[in-house]
Amino acid sequence: MAATLALAASPLMATTASAAERVDNPYVGADQYVNSYWSENVVDAAAVAGGELGEKMLTIADTPTSVWMDRTSAIEGNVDGPGLRYHLDAAVEQQQGDTPMVFNLVIYNLPGRDCYALASNGLLEPTPEGMAEYKNEYIDVIADMLAEPQYADLRVVATIEPDSLPNLVTNMSEPACQESAPYYREGTAYALDRLYEAGNVYSYIDAAHAGWLGWDSNAGPAVDVFQEVVTSTEHGYDTVAGFVTNTANSTPLHEPFLEDEPFGSGGGTQVRQAEFYQWNSDFDELDWTEHLYSLAVAAGFPSDIGMLIDTSRNGWGGPDRPTAESSSSTLNIYVDESRVDRRTHRGAWCNPDGAGLGERPTVNPTDNAASHLDAYVWVKPPGESDGNSEEIPNDQGKSFDRMCDPTFASPKLDGALTGALGGAPLAGQWFQDQFEMLVTNAYPAIDGGTVDPDAEAPSAPAGLAAGQVTSSSVALTWDASTDDTGVTGYTVLVDGDAATTSATTSATLTGLTASTTYEITVTARDAAGNVSDASDALSVTTTEGGGGEDTEAPTVPAGLAAGDVTSSSVALDWDASDDDTGVAGYLVHRDGEQVADVSGTSVTDSGLAAGTEYSYTVSAYDAAGNVSAASAPLSVTTEEDDVTPGGGCTVDYTANSWNSGFTGSFVVTNDSGAAVDGWELTFTFADGQTVDQIWSAQASQSGSAVTITPAAWSTTIPAGGSVTFGFNGSHSGTNTAPDDFALDGVVCDIA
Repeated sequence: MAATLALAASPLMATTASAAERVDNPYVGADQYVNSYWSENVVDAAAVAGGELGEKMLTIADTPTSVWMDRTSAIEGNVDGPGLRYHLDAAVEQQQGDTPMVFNLVIYNLPGRDCYALASNGLLEPTPEGMAEYKNEYIDVIADMLAEPQYADLRVVATIEPDSLPNLVTNMSEPACQESAPYYREGTAYALDRLYEAGNVYSYIDAAHAGWLGWDSNAGPAVDVFQEVVTSTEHGYDTVAGFVTNTANSTPLHEPFLEDEPFGSGGGTQVRQAEFYQWNSDFDELDWTEHLYSLAVAAGFPSDIGMLIDTSRNGWGGPDRPTAESSSSTLNIYVDESRVDRRTHRGAWCNPDGAGLGERPTVNPTDNAASHLDAYVWVKPPGESDGNSEEIPNDQGKSFDRMCDPTFASPKLDGALTGALGGAPLAGQWFQDQFEMLVTNAYPAIDGGTVDPDAEAPSAPAGLAAGQVTSSSVALTWDASTDDTGVTGYTVLVDGDAATTSATTSATLTGLTASTTYEITVTARDAAGNVSDASDALSVTTTEGGGGEDTEAPTVPAGLAAGDVTSSSVALDWDASDDDTGVAGYLVHRDGEQVADVSGTSVTDSGLAAGTEYSYTVSAYDAAGNVSAASAPLSVTTEEDDVTPGGGCTVDYTANSWNSGFTGSFVVTNDSGAAVDGWELTFTFADGQTVDQIWSAQASQSGSAVTITPAAWSTTIPAGGSVTFGFNGSHSGTNTAPDDFALDGVVCDIA
């Protein structure tokens, strides 16, 4: 990966001029990106929960949530989902007309990340080498991608490094935090500068939450740290749109029954003196954002900075939510009976039992003018774990933090149990029990009418067509459907009943009956479960089959020979086979993969790489589906071709694999002195890999042969210039990289 990413390390400052004019509050007048992968988790969770709870889940499936870049591999895509470019392209597709689109992004990969909470430790070490990777292979790559012209109209709202700078205020007694401190400062400043230079990014610095920094003894020093880091950047206060609080935390938005005031008739005791608040006068996030704004402006931050509050898990509804102020005359009992925050301690941060969804994402909230709120947002997607509740070996750098263990009485919590929900997976992974709890305890409650669900179904698939038809199978293809939030898959129906599903625009029906006519249709579905109208029906009749019928295969084709051979094509012909009932056609294979199905005895195979040896065979089949053995193989080498419109090319390809999936990433460079227009890149997979979803380009695949053509904005590769694109694919356990890349038929060098 390092070689690929390094190519994108230089700032793309020339593209920032095309970015839309900056605004004070990026959320005003804009839509927000809905992450279809999170939405699919919600739909799946609804199916598991069922009933009324499942119906409530579906009403929030199209809620905008942030995309987390929680390690360098997340840029390209990894086991947790597709990469940044996939989401950016999806955001562009979701954009409606001239309405701006906000893309919520989390930057989260500092060296020595989260020096105090083990569950969210990162992979980069607090060393010069870790800092170099953070800058060159993480921040530079993200900033350059965001600056690309096709994303200029997006308003990218970036949450900058949760739980990082706050640690420099409260946890400097920890050796790990002492070691990480200089890298937190340097890395955050670098990220602010580079993201600002992208032109379309609005950065909000993470500012913890009321229960962490609310004390005056923490709040003032925190603002000092923020001010020092921001003023150390090249672009100063311009790099910051504001602050975001409560990221992935559950501190309530408002404590309706508690105020910071004298308690009891004597007047000498304050409510803040209760054990739960420990003299912290900021009881909730509205208190903290008001406090933070006043201190920040006084320290020199511009008065137009705004505040974001993450309300994804701070609702605290459900049956345990107090409905009135306590009548107790004992301070601690009074506070415990009045507070909506039901945690054992305000420092209990990991998967708190009893939490609920908070306010749905809201623009310009009016709850407290002094807080200068830009929006309520869901930075941490609900249902994603805060950390594992027991030891789980992993390769993500995430450790076991006992704060996530429900059996642990923590000294950090004054000896109280953590109150964490049991059975939790690694941080960031889907946690069904937590999601069910959050929806059940939502405040405001979800009743099916408070949130407008995605009710728009995808367009009906068009262009349904049959490929090879045998006595028991039919190969199908169709055109992609469109949807306001993204198509997640297709269902193929045979005579009105669902027969198979596909995540792509092709499928093969098997197990059919010979000599039978079937009516086939296809529907598309989105993440909210909306299903399109069916495509136009396609009538297909399978060929005759076995039983007492024809079971004799044709003779093996003979005389396979090559005719005209160029740098990108091979003309083939062969002698006709014999059959007792007649030959119906011939199957042509290149290097073991079928590339043609023809009725005659000749074919031209095109789209080949120059100077490359290929092996061809031909088989014959009859109307009953009987297939002959393959002909003797024919080896053909295409001609060398050193002349192209560009005169040369280099391909830098990397693949990031997980289980049966992988992400392939490309940088294709035109090494010539002339531009290449309307280009075509071809290559062959060695291990049966398939392209499933592609971004910033278009793909077609026949067997192992893949052809890539440009997106509308990248049809020309300037002399010395490059294009980048990528895809998510599938593999069966081996994922050997292609080694036969050709641009417009000419073999490319491999970086």
